[in-house]
Amino acid sequence: MEMRWEMIAEYAPLFIDGAVMTLVITLIAVVFGTLIGLFMGMARLAYAPHGFARFFLNYFVKWPATAYVTFFRGTPLFVQILLAHFALMPMLIHPVDGMLIDGDLAREIRQNYGAFISGLLALTLNAGAYITEIFRAGIQSIDKGQVEAARSLGLTYGQAMRFVIVPQAFRRMLPPLGNEAIMLLKDSSLVSAIGLAELAFAARTVAGVYSRYWEPYLTISFMYLALTMLMAWGLSKLEKHYQVASR
Repeated sequence: MEMRWEMIAEYAPLFIDGAVMTLVITLIAVVFGTLIGLFMGMARLAYAPHGFARFFLNYFVKWPATAYVTFFRGTPLFVQILLAHFALMPMLIHPVDGMLIDGDLAREIRQNYGAFISGLLALTLNAGAYITEIFRAGIQSIDKGQVEAARSLGLTYGQAMRFVIVPQAFRRMLPPLGNEAIMLLKDSSLVSAIGLAELAFAARTVAGVYSRYWEPYLTISFMYLALTMLMAWGLSKLEKHYQVASR
């Protein structure tokens, strides 16, 4: 079988734009997913010994955080993307009766940025659920005596978490956080199902034009491999930096 790589050269700008879109949506989802994971992880660990505070934390903080993690870890990302694009987005942003935005602005957003917003929302919420468990496990790995020591020095619980526990836990969480970022980079290919012009969409477009599949899908395979190797290299350098800084 003869390979026809000239078709890849012809559509090179589409593949480059797709790679840029893949990186952009992955990085944004990782950043916001990490923020969600931090707050949700602390919410899952929230504790009060007795009284109304315990009731409030259990039913209005811990339970919603647990339900969020259970749903997004227990359902396929592909289904979450479809829900975000075809159910949630029309409810929030709709030209007629959007809950957040309506009218001409809603129409313009849906036409020009609808797939991007839906895909980013689904990827972010999915990443946030997994990162929540990473933060929870990382925080629990720190000896409880450090919290008690920080509180004895006059720090509040929030200050103890911010200045003592989370910085230490973050060093331990870097490897699983890096793995989650790499998984999200690869899973971003699912967003092509709703029309976002990323790498998988570029390959599908070229395959549809030429009715050939080896060349476009091998091309994005090597591009994904290069991106994941580059991300793994950067994470390895970051881990070494924190190891040196902690000595």
